[in-house]
Amino acid sequence: MHTVAVLALDQVIPFDLSTPIEVFSRTRLPDGRPGYQVRVCAERDEIDAGAFTLRAPWGLEGLQGADTIIVPGVADLAVSLTPAVHDALRSAAADGTRIASICVGTFPLADTGLLGGLRVTTHWRATGLLAAAHPDLDVAPDVLYVDNGQFLTSAGAAAGMDLCLHMIRRDYGSAVAADAARLSVMPLEREGGQAQFIVHDHAPTPQGSELEMLLTWLQENLARDLTLADIAERAGTSTRTLIRRFRDQMGTTPLQWLHRARIRQAQHLLETTAHSVERIGSQVGFGSPTTFRDRFKRTTGVSPQTYRGMFSRTVK
Repeated sequence: MHTVAVLALDQVIPFDLSTPIEVFSRTRLPDGRPGYQVRVCAERDEIDAGAFTLRAPWGLEGLQGADTIIVPGVADLAVSLTPAVHDALRSAAADGTRIASICVGTFPLADTGLLGGLRVTTHWRATGLLAAAHPDLDVAPDVLYVDNGQFLTSAGAAAGMDLCLHMIRRDYGSAVAADAARLSVMPLEREGGQAQFIVHDHAPTPQGSELEMLLTWLQENLARDLTLADIAERAGTSTRTLIRRFRDQMGTTPLQWLHRARIRQAQHLLETTAHSVERIGSQVGFGSPTTFRDRFKRTTGVSPQTYRGMFSRTVK
């Protein structure tokens, strides 16, 4: 069983603390067994949680041997980690433990130095503060979470739930994550195009960027058989310049972005229509049903039919 240790720092934000506890403790495997053991750990016997005082059943020793450590946000971002907490997190990281932060929990996690040079996120109101306090970090303000492998960070409030579901999918696959999403009463598609089974892991392009009009055009022409040359011609630039701009602004290539946009649209159609899988594949620009099924499964982890069975709003 996978062990998750939730670290309750002084002035912990109760919502951030409760999110991983609830999501992980209620996760069940297909045979009904629990997927996670959850430990709530703290440095002291009593922790100030704002509206109440918390007594954690585990001390910092509970971080040892955990597969994942979660660092929730705290109310005072100026408070530094104590040496004991700092050393405990560094020691866990050295052992290969996965460490994730919820909301402004990115601040105490960044204080350990473990995030140096990585792309991270936090609550949108605190991204400027985080970038100023830790100029070595690549702070992404427009994403729900960032997964760097061993270290993960999430944006504010409910984005912590998205991050937890993402980790469940990493640990146990899409079906278990989908069941956990239902138990959490999560929306099927997040605001800003972030769908369950997120298929894009790069920040959306800010309004007014030089790619905005091109991306809108691509979204409106997903069904067309577009080549890189077609896209470059539409953008009025060379293919080399187009690729460079996409890598700089989107972190991916034009064709990879197009494939992911097609899968997002396919997800929407699978959820909201009774169209056949073959018809949906054609609608979003795949030349054959086999190609569509293969691409969809590689991207989301499940087949189109399985995805429809999990998330369809109209087909029962």
